[in-house]
Amino acid sequence: MSENPLLAPIHGISLYDYSAGNARLANNIALEDVCSALGVEVPIWQEASSLWAQRMQEDSEFIIAMQMGTYFSQADEHPKLGALKPAVSASGQAYLQQMASDRYFYEELNGAREAAYEAGLDGAQWILDNYGISLGDFQSIAMQWSEVQKTDDHETILAFANYRLERKEEYAARFAEENGGNIADDIDF
Repeated sequence: MSENPLLAPIHGISLYDYSAGNARLANNIALEDVCSALGVEVPIWQEASSLWAQRMQEDSEFIIAMQMGTYFSQADEHPKLGALKPAVSASGQAYLQQMASDRYFYEELNGAREAAYEAGLDGAQWILDNYGISLGDFQSIAMQWSEVQKTDDHETILAFANYRLERKEEYAARFAEENGGNIADDIDF
């Protein structure tokens, strides 16, 4: 069986490099630092990034996207990028550990992030500002819980979905109150 050409490295940047690099960028690591660790110039990374995105669009079986998600969650293990870590406060680290071990806390923050986006706020920035958890770390833990959910029964999945929705509604009300109403309250149909 031949190797899938969609998974071949681009300018020496493998899908694992690209995925782990994006995980580091999502954790507020500078692009220059990612490129330096990989031993490539910024323009090479930028072109490879564009070409990886193009390949994903061509991949009707979503092989690249699924593998990218796996590699994204394994960024800490990448031989060149694993050592690049963002500065995380002690409280941010505590929240991160709680999110990784407490599914209810993860679902609450997931609901809060969704409510923030719907209220016209940057949900990822709101989580970072209030809990010290970067988008990259959040997504890494989301992948962890996604794997756990694959083994959950229907009732458990439904219970956590309902819990997240309840928290989302609570945060939506909070954001509306803080902002003087919902974003579309002044629109009449």
